[in-house]
Amino acid sequence: MKIKALSRSNASTTRETSGDLRIHHRNLDPTHHPLQRAREYTRAVTSAKIDRMFAKPFIASLGEGHRDGVTASCVSKNALVPFVSGSADGEIRIWDLGEKNIVKDLPGAHSRRITGMVFGNDGSTFYSCADDGRIKSWKVYPDGDRNSSTISSNDDADEGDWATPHGPIMTYRSSAIGSFKSIDYHWSEQQFATASDCSVDIWDPERNSPLVSFTDLWGSDDTSIVVRYNPAERNLLGQCSMDRGIGLFDARSGSSLQKTILKMRSNCLEWNPMEPMNFVVGNEDYNAYSFDMRKLDRPTMIYKGHVGAILAINWSPTGREFVSGGYDKSIRIFPHRKGKARDIYHTKRMQRVFTLNYTADHKYIVSGSDDTNLRLWKAQASEKIGQMSAREEKSMEYRQALIRKYQHMPEVHKIHATRKVPKIIKKQTEVAQIQKESQQRKQANRAKYDKSGKEQFVSERKK
Repeated sequence: MKIKALSRSNASTTRETSGDLRIHHRNLDPTHHPLQRAREYTRAVTSAKIDRMFAKPFIASLGEGHRDGVTASCVSKNALVPFVSGSADGEIRIWDLGEKNIVKDLPGAHSRRITGMVFGNDGSTFYSCADDGRIKSWKVYPDGDRNSSTISSNDDADEGDWATPHGPIMTYRSSAIGSFKSIDYHWSEQQFATASDCSVDIWDPERNSPLVSFTDLWGSDDTSIVVRYNPAERNLLGQCSMDRGIGLFDARSGSSLQKTILKMRSNCLEWNPMEPMNFVVGNEDYNAYSFDMRKLDRPTMIYKGHVGAILAINWSPTGREFVSGGYDKSIRIFPHRKGKARDIYHTKRMQRVFTLNYTADHKYIVSGSDDTNLRLWKAQASEKIGQMSAREEKSMEYRQALIRKYQHMPEVHKIHATRKVPKIIKKQTEVAQIQKESQQRKQANRAKYDKSGKEQFVSERKK
């Protein structure tokens, strides 16, 4: 008589080390697990709660900030550590983001408010422009020899007093320009563009006068607020002006391509680094608008949520989301395909946000505000800083997958999407909603009782 017995090797039931997970043999037949969905939903709710419990986005302030409001900043495209900021009193400070402290203070770099800063393609040279009508180039990494920093022959005698191992290396100016409003460096060539009170100018770093000046664009000689190079098209520039216009022009031929006029002025413009045909502008009407450069007659997306004018926008290097800030003293992170912010950052002491930057690894955000402080934030509020073990990574991925799977369920959505905001923002949002409903009700009544047929519903993107 033969008797068959179950036999398993020790390797299938024992752990090699005490740190390994215990091996469990499970029957995955769904008929044996009638409550599997209920248990998974409970885990999703718990995961959403854990995500919000660990959401602490604010990391630190950089040093002691500035002496005046921070008005401009920039990060290097090919390095993580260097960060440069400028303030309303004309001071420039160089920071080490890794150590979160100041490397060099350059007081009196400009005599008036700094309006723009940008790094060159080499990652070690940066340029600053200001309302004093001058552009200056500087070195992030000093040469060690004070005499090695050359100063343009056009500098005034008093500017020589500010010469440091960091610069200024060269000063650029034009007799026709009173003040500069924005500066941007070309993505591949050695040239940069500026927007001023009378023109848009193209400069060569080796010459202290503009190569080309574009005035009277689209028949308007109004002040240009911001200018940005397209990441893909080498000679395409986007520009915002004081006449509420957003325009594109070809720097090679000097010809205007397209222009659209919004109801209110746009304060900032940024191209999507991964989808170069799209760009986003921040407007005075509290909204941000995404446009396709091939069709400027209507925005592709309207991003809502702010209760004040938007002053700064910056794209994540991944091109999937951007951060915005402005007069409502808050920072909002918008996914590219959604009109509602996925997160909002604020502090009690933070004032109007003038400048925002993503770091090159898209994990951190640096904000500069009117309260003289530079703040470092996490791009993902609940993300752990530092190295995670394999078990932690798997657990984190599982929790995030559960939240994505059940995010449409009311309980999970309420926990995952709700954010506490300052009382003033909450009140202004409620007032704006009441005004919007009133306008829609009035428009519906006009369309209902209008006999001429002129009062019809108009899509918000066509207004």
